[in-house]
Amino acid sequence: MSSAPNHGTGNVTETGSPKPVSSLFRHVKVENLVAGLSGGVVSTLVLHPLDLVKIRFAVSDGLQLRPRYNGMLHCMKSVWQQEGLRGLYQGVTPNIWGAGASWGLYFFFYNAIKGYTKEGRQTELSATEHLVSAAEAGILTLTLTNPIWVTKTRLVLQYDASPTGKQYKGMIDALVKIYRHEGVPGLYKGYVPGLFGTSHGALQFMAYEELKRDYNKYKKVPSDAKLSSLEYITMAAVSKIFAVATTYPYQVVRARLQDQHNSYNGVIDVIRRTWRNEGAVGFYKGIIPNVIRVTPACCITFVVYENVSRYLLGQNQ
Repeated sequence: MSSAPNHGTGNVTETGSPKPVSSLFRHVKVENLVAGLSGGVVSTLVLHPLDLVKIRFAVSDGLQLRPRYNGMLHCMKSVWQQEGLRGLYQGVTPNIWGAGASWGLYFFFYNAIKGYTKEGRQTELSATEHLVSAAEAGILTLTLTNPIWVTKTRLVLQYDASPTGKQYKGMIDALVKIYRHEGVPGLYKGYVPGLFGTSHGALQFMAYEELKRDYNKYKKVPSDAKLSSLEYITMAAVSKIFAVATTYPYQVVRARLQDQHNSYNGVIDVIRRTWRNEGAVGFYKGIIPNVIRVTPACCITFVVYENVSRYLLGQNQ
């Protein structure tokens, strides 16, 4: 946990007495894990084909072995014609594991950290405190889930036209082969830009929390009052679009580092070569399918999470 003065991140109470770290465990709730996992799995099952399109555009750096697409619909149509529904859901297994685990762990850690920060205080958390809590939750989540995202990227970027064919048979096969040939560093490719990516989740959660609080204040109801599904959807969409527009380039850098068809000497090398060969536009490749995918995915996830968590925690009222 990060430390700061009273009203900062809250490792002291409003009276100034230190809070024991053990009090953090009072705020750990498995219900948040289950609710977040449910939201991540549902949204991934519905929208995985758009994720596949986004990643294929993000790594489109001109290599001959890559299929060329004229747009989102052309990409989806080409994959459908060549590989059918199975092709559109290539890499879905690690995506479900990754999205389910990531959203579950994120909500799990975030709510525990937020509860710990607020303990002993009468005041609401500030925007900065929401930002810090979400960033800490993001770092913990990424550390646990990065190997899953590497396997997802590798599976999504298997092309029939590749000289080596499809080298991975599935998620477990990919995990084993990556570990065998590249070791632990192979499973943590893209981790550094992923750390920068925690700012995406932090900005999103900060915006979401502030929108909910201000909206409930406007309605003159408690800040944690239950909202309608449409209200959750609106706030989730606005917060997600804000976060995507702010942080998208890191996703391109991360996908290119994880791609098995190209070799880079680190984050700086990816940035330098992308800028030299493709300009600023290169850092925003795939952003349209990404926005179209992540916005409804985020809305589904948050609506499922809010309703499942309230049901499990017995807070429906």
